[in-house]
Amino acid sequence: MPADLRQAPRGPRYAARDAVDFVIVGAGAAGSVVARQLARAGFRLVVLEQGPFLGTSDFKHDEIGVLNLHALTNDFRVLPNSLQLGPAATPRRTAAVLYGRVVGGGPVHFTANYWRFHEIDFIERSVRGAISGTGFADWPITYADLEPYYTMAEWELGVSGLAGASPFDPPRSKPYPLPPLPIKSSGVLFDRGAKKLGWHPFPAPMAILSKPYRGRSPCAQCGFCEGFGCEFGAKSSPLPTMIPQALATGKCEIRPGSYVRKIETDDAGRVTGVKYFDASRKEIYQRAKAVVVCANGAETPKLLLMSKSNRFPDGLANSSGLVGRYFMPNGGAMVGGLFDHEVNGYKGAHVSRILHDFYELDPKLGLQGGGGIDARWDLYPIGFGLFGLPLEGPQWGREWKRQLRQAFTRSLYALAHSTSLPIESNRVSLDPELKDAWGLPGIRLTYLDDPRDLALYQFFADRSDELLQAAGATKTWRYPLETPFPANHLLGTCRMGNDPSTSVTDKFHRAHDVPNLFLVSGASFVTSGRGQPTETIQALAFRAGVEITRLAGEHAL
Repeated sequence: MPADLRQAPRGPRYAARDAVDFVIVGAGAAGSVVARQLARAGFRLVVLEQGPFLGTSDFKHDEIGVLNLHALTNDFRVLPNSLQLGPAATPRRTAAVLYGRVVGGGPVHFTANYWRFHEIDFIERSVRGAISGTGFADWPITYADLEPYYTMAEWELGVSGLAGASPFDPPRSKPYPLPPLPIKSSGVLFDRGAKKLGWHPFPAPMAILSKPYRGRSPCAQCGFCEGFGCEFGAKSSPLPTMIPQALATGKCEIRPGSYVRKIETDDAGRVTGVKYFDASRKEIYQRAKAVVVCANGAETPKLLLMSKSNRFPDGLANSSGLVGRYFMPNGGAMVGGLFDHEVNGYKGAHVSRILHDFYELDPKLGLQGGGGIDARWDLYPIGFGLFGLPLEGPQWGREWKRQLRQAFTRSLYALAHSTSLPIESNRVSLDPELKDAWGLPGIRLTYLDDPRDLALYQFFADRSDELLQAAGATKTWRYPLETPFPANHLLGTCRMGNDPSTSVTDKFHRAHDVPNLFLVSGASFVTSGRGQPTETIQALAFRAGVEITRLAGEHAL
């Protein structure tokens, strides 16, 4: 057994034969929050996580080991995917979905953009009307329902930002707990260009500490942020926040290296526990009174589809037939700019300025959705050599090396984050032929960009290009608009709603078909939002923890 699994603190030890109150599948953005909430309420729970339990001393600035060899994410060599570009296309084995596979999940290695959704994201169907050929719908909750939990997420985790800095911000009950991170040179250029165009840049809200907070150190500006764990504990992931608090209750056991293969049910259709493989690939059946699946928008539908039985022949909680459907990855556009002076964007946290002028677009433009744009640098030396230079230039040789030396310190990227439409045929399913290292079906992602999404991405590419030129770029270049794979915003595959025929869970994340099964992750999303889902995932998780506690207290599970 690897040392990180053997030595990590895991909390109490519960016997597999004894039914704990809850099994939580996944210790990431949502699962860690739900665990902390339920453990603090006094429930006995086991959290099963596929990946290792790492500490700050385990995080290295090793571009190949971390990014290419998947130290913190799913490894396609053992968990293969297939990708089908539209229902009529031939599937091919390739990296299709990317997610955190470590205690703490995706926030351990994310960029740390931490945006709230706005009011429009929850009621856009009512405001804008139906969109043909889509599952476009209102959420069963509103921004006002979630606002207290957005605030809770920001204060419990530690978020740096400036309330009221954007004229487009939704209402909030409290300011951010910490001031913004220092502006970078890239942020200064972004700010200059945006204001020249009459736009409204503002300090990016980031789940990174700008000052000491609750015993944690602030950002050391090391520059190894997106894709990497923070060795200082400054990134406000669950690892230095929610996980220690859950363990401190003495009620929560975390079992890393645990790969859940099936949720078991009884003849009455109630969940009785889960079967999983431990780190030595021994199968264990952990009994539980209820199960909360927090395994992201790809692994959640996969697990439900693998959990079919005589009572649930199409997969668990799938009477609607919608488990896995309406996959949304968030879209956008990326434009690079070269300046005649040093920018040195590789230093410090990747993002310091964003704008939301195009969060809600004028309907007269004929575009669906909206989004935001940030100024960033999230490439490292090897990755920059592969992807950072203009695509039409030399890709090898002396001239390529010369450009590489010059451009590494003088480039800036504008990245747009936007909506993607919920299309029923865009889905996560089980590949009928591809098997993983445990002999279980691999994930098949069927996805095709909708032309209306591509038109939106083109709009944002044009705005991003315009912004970089206004900021003084001497050269700009664009990257392909089509959704890049592997996708890492995995949304919408087990949507919430009031009608069991058109959704998988109710507004409290309870499966319509199974009273003691809850699904809490990006899979719950009804629409994709404007590109940064993590804060909404965690706000939903705080809310779910409160509601599950209420239901358990009322003996309603």
